[in-house]
Amino acid sequence: MFLDLLHRRNPAFLDAVTALHQQGAIPANAYALDLDAVAANAAAMRAEADRHGLTVLAMTKQVGRAPGFLAAVRDAGIDLAVAVDMDDARRVHAGGMRVGHVGHLVQVPAAEAAAAGALEPVHWTVFSDDKAAEAAAAARAGGREQALLARIHAPGDRFYPGHEGGFAAESVVDVARRLDALDGARFAGITSFPALLFDHDSRTVKPTPNLGTLARAAEALRAAGHDDLAINAPGTTSSAVFALLAEHGATHVEPGHGLTGTTPLHAVEDLVEGPAVCYVTEVSHHHDGHAYVFGGGLYIDPVFPPYRLRARVSERPDAEPRLLDATIPPPEAIDYYGQLDPGGGPLPRTGATVIFGFRIQAFVTRAHVVGIAGVADGAPRVTGIWSSDGREAAWPS
Repeated sequence: MFLDLLHRRNPAFLDAVTALHQQGAIPANAYALDLDAVAANAAAMRAEADRHGLTVLAMTKQVGRAPGFLAAVRDAGIDLAVAVDMDDARRVHAGGMRVGHVGHLVQVPAAEAAAAGALEPVHWTVFSDDKAAEAAAAARAGGREQALLARIHAPGDRFYPGHEGGFAAESVVDVARRLDALDGARFAGITSFPALLFDHDSRTVKPTPNLGTLARAAEALRAAGHDDLAINAPGTTSSAVFALLAEHGATHVEPGHGLTGTTPLHAVEDLVEGPAVCYVTEVSHHHDGHAYVFGGGLYIDPVFPPYRLRARVSERPDAEPRLLDATIPPPEAIDYYGQLDPGGGPLPRTGATVIFGFRIQAFVTRAHVVGIAGVADGAPRVTGIWSSDGREAAWPS
């Protein structure tokens, strides 16, 4: 999906990845990050958010919470992160970013409430009174007061399968009263996901009913005396949608794929954020007229409809790369290998570099994550290799 975009807007990155892989500096089955481009994207987002009075929290699960990514984003001016789960929260904290939001999308398990409280998150989202009580108790035990966000929903709101849950929006004023009454916590605002979605027919990003639910709930809360509200509105977030979100009352935004220039809108428009990530692997062997490539991170985000999958194949750094049609295993299979179709041409040699342009979700794969700096200066180098959980990888030894 994003290979053409990389070819057009960041070809030096593809050349750098090819050269570094063929030098033995990058493992097969790795997501490579252009950290210069990530930093530029983060700086652009921070500047646009400041224009609209928005607080920016980086979502880092897509890149496996890679420390090099965290540092690039933090140094560019975004020092808060949203943690999708407790593993995420721990790695973000260890990587030197403050946990700005925990509990949304994944609630904090009961046995980990104390650990979550010890991280002192700015906001903690709860779906129920039970979870609110756990968060309050954890904060109270740590001698602090926790700001809680209530996840809300109303009839007609849209959720991905398995993401459902939260308080009924029609009772949000009473929810705020109950959360404020907890010893160790206070009601701070509301959230939902997704607030925006990409519309494939119009090729634009549009508000979901959830964003309207947030706006109506905020109006009811303000009428009841809640003036200082955090309105968290994540989903399909790039700087191109900040004005739209601010117009609908959002105060907090959570870009993830926007930081690597890989939201669906980036696929159809040249936005300020440039493409900053690719998947690199290599040819393993040949069979029945196809070249098989190592997998492990052959993941296509289901946010996209089916599309023609192609890969950039390079025999040597100085050779002209070829674009070959590719096939990867279906989601229900383990992606040990993908296949390349030479299209009547010669099969690429064993060890040839193969690059895909996936929109990545590193944390649900077994791929490595590789940080590359110096692409913009013409002196690319690997700055770190991490496993998909953000820890330093034991590679190659």
